[in-house]
Amino acid sequence: MTGDGSSSSESEPRVVKFPHGRAGARTPATVPPPVDDLAKFERGGGADDYRHRMTVNIAVFVFVIALIGAGLWLADTMAQMRKNQDCVLSGRRGCSPVEVTKDRW
Repeated sequence: MTGDGSSSSESEPRVVKFPHGRAGARTPATVPPPVDDLAKFERGGGADDYRHRMTVNIAVFVFVIALIGAGLWLADTMAQMRKNQDCVLSGRRGCSPVEVTKDRW
């Protein structure tokens, strides 16, 4: 570094340019051509099958409700297990309720 306060080439950023077109250089991946004709995916002007669409919508709605119910059940079960485990690990007795039937008395 020079002592006169002028900027040196060491403090300037350096940009290294790589040559293009060399034999070992990587070439960009080829992009596949777009689909030729999208007309086969368009809905025609024909009649809409309302009954089938509503049946599918109801089936999906029931499936989503079942998934939500299963998730809530799983979360409740995990919370109850955590509560019982915390109770046992703290050294308390009687953490889990014991059900006694009348015929055992």
